[in-house]
Amino acid sequence: MLAQQDAHEAERNARLVKAVYVYEAPLRLWHWVNALAITVLAITGYFIGKPLPSIAGDTSAQYVMGWIRFLHFAAAYIFAIGFLGRIYWALVGNHHARQIFILPIFNRNWWGEVLYELRWYLFLVKEPNKYVGHNPMAQLMMFLFFTVGAVYMILTGFALYGEGLGAGSWADHMFGWVIWVLGGNSLQVHNMHRLGMWVTLCFIIVHIYAAIREDIMSRQSLISTMVSGWRMFKD
Repeated sequence: MLAQQDAHEAERNARLVKAVYVYEAPLRLWHWVNALAITVLAITGYFIGKPLPSIAGDTSAQYVMGWIRFLHFAAAYIFAIGFLGRIYWALVGNHHARQIFILPIFNRNWWGEVLYELRWYLFLVKEPNKYVGHNPMAQLMMFLFFTVGAVYMILTGFALYGEGLGAGSWADHMFGWVIWVLGGNSLQVHNMHRLGMWVTLCFIIVHIYAAIREDIMSRQSLISTMVSGWRMFKD
């Protein structure tokens, strides 16, 4: 239903003003802060799993891995707190802010639009549909690979963090159960968390490609929309 409303709203506004205000300022700020946090998490997380070679000299003067771990944990706090803020904005923001949290899975027309968008991305159809917010395919992918993925990474990440802080720490109390649910083996949880990083990076590559592709081929703005908040529809 929301996808159909988006399509009708896009068509109506494109004819009238060719620009629609979609993403509010708090959402746009979260998007770019979140992108930076994920970048830091991915780089530092990689080196935590594959540490740098030892450096000659006094380790207390170097502290390279210490800084890498500090940046990883700091970015993790920003990512987690930002995600909670994103949930809050989904409740108080416009209906576009809720798209990555709520899927109209019982709407057959929505699934039909998902399949149409898939065919569009596979170059099997020539004309794209117009949407004000996320198109149905993007909405589904954002829900699966970001919303669900973020919960997965936060739970597994803070479970490992709690193990490092020690038994009885706040993180151990809140997230220690995750390790036991996933088999009680912290190395296994570490590997699962690392796998989640690679899945997230693959999603980001596809996400950036799709945004650039839509900007060029569908003649509706995506990248600039996340800067200005306005979606432009071109002739």
